[in-house]
Amino acid sequence: MTDAHTAGIASHGQGPFIAAIDQGTTSSRCIVFDRDGRIVAVDQKEHEQIFPKPGWVEHDATEIWTNVQEVVAGAIEKAGITRDDIKAIGITNQRETTVLWDRHTGEPVHNAIVWQDTRTDALCRELGRNVGQDRFRRETGLPLASYFAGPKARWLLDHVEGLKERAERGDILFGTMDTWVIWNLTGGTDGGRHVTDVTNASRTLLMNLHTMEWDERICESIGVPQQILPEIRSSAEVYGEIRGGRLGELLGGVPVASALGDQQAALFGQTCFAEGETKSTYGTGTFMVMNTGEKIINSYSGLLTTVGYQIDGQKPVYALEGSIAVTGALVQWMRDQMGLISTAAEIETLALSVEDNGGAYFVPAFSGLFAPYWRSDARGVIAGLTRYVTKAHLARAVLEATAWQTREIADAMTKDSGVELTTLKVDGGMTSNNLLMQTLADVLDAPVVRPMVAETTCLGAAYAAGLAVGFWNSTDDLRANWRRAAEWTPRMDAETRDREYKNWLKAVERTMGWLEEEE
Repeated sequence: MTDAHTAGIASHGQGPFIAAIDQGTTSSRCIVFDRDGRIVAVDQKEHEQIFPKPGWVEHDATEIWTNVQEVVAGAIEKAGITRDDIKAIGITNQRETTVLWDRHTGEPVHNAIVWQDTRTDALCRELGRNVGQDRFRRETGLPLASYFAGPKARWLLDHVEGLKERAERGDILFGTMDTWVIWNLTGGTDGGRHVTDVTNASRTLLMNLHTMEWDERICESIGVPQQILPEIRSSAEVYGEIRGGRLGELLGGVPVASALGDQQAALFGQTCFAEGETKSTYGTGTFMVMNTGEKIINSYSGLLTTVGYQIDGQKPVYALEGSIAVTGALVQWMRDQMGLISTAAEIETLALSVEDNGGAYFVPAFSGLFAPYWRSDARGVIAGLTRYVTKAHLARAVLEATAWQTREIADAMTKDSGVELTTLKVDGGMTSNNLLMQTLADVLDAPVVRPMVAETTCLGAAYAAGLAVGFWNSTDDLRANWRRAAEWTPRMDAETRDREYKNWLKAVERTMGWLEEEE
């Protein structure tokens, strides 16, 4: 962080402030924001990634709770403020990661099972046996996949000795990371609130999108007893107050007032409050989320239907989400496995040394294709190679791969929703690559906009918490805060765009069916 960030209050006038906890996949952090949505102080701490077997990923939930307390205390200290300056605290979290704990001792019964973990593959196939992946899609908006939290909870109930009996006795609580953090913040074993918000609940495969409640029939089918599930609440309301423990001394009485899954929090932080507004987060992979208003849109194009957010007392806002497995990871691969660049930033310089891709197309289906295809039999391909192609052309093909994959998801969203993409708001590490941003605008034929505050996930949680306690009056206040740092407009002519897209789709076809009938 720059000095201005850690200098804290000096550069931001007096409070009050809102704090947000971002409990992420690799680290937890806390950011303090002022009324203009600017960062006052940040503290961050990584936690251990545990890999017991290939394809298995776990976290120690107790370590995460310890780290959360440390980063909250750290951010408050760096900002040089007290509890009287903090009007509320909000939470955003890695989605789908699942923890079960004992309500009397507060001890997790097992490590948390992380969203990336694939141990529930066989269980999901068994659950879909007669009907396939779409068995619960109409109610939940989701395909049956190892990604989601419900089957993870069932796995723990099946594999931790005596857990089923304890769960049926009412001694066990289930939660995604938002639930675990809120329960601990609001008192833990001493009256902690056992709640989740609609966005996180919509990623369990257990919540009905139409009723916004746990679906009794599905819970029974998947094998998760309803008494372990938290109460489902809106994304922006006061769930309880900070009590007890280390943070009780520091911030006792501060309202805990929002929870949003990380991609939904980014949608909120990017102020995508109108139907059709879309954000895309460019990290290792990419998550693109479109606000579809109060309509639940069933996807026939390989997207997920999910809850965007719900403000207390208002109707829920739904969203379509498309995920791309490999975007930033392809740049890392060029650097680490191929040695064609020595830093990620170098890819832009290399790509700019040539006019175009020289006829080469790179489809990074390293672990199959995600949205909109969902083909696990696909593998990566570089197509169109001739003697003319240099590593600079490949560098360009690498950046174009991220742009064309985004275009395919944008097309799927338009097809499902009937809403044309007018502007794409972007965030995440890759947005510092200006050539990629221009390429995106060219292939989408729409402006691409990067905001001033890159920490849109944390900002979204802060915004929702601030709305809940009246720190901001309405989403219009939040929109007024949103400031663009840069904008790229399309410069490619339609003929070139169509020809290049056609070539890209030809290259995608060549990735499919590479693996024979997999088990």
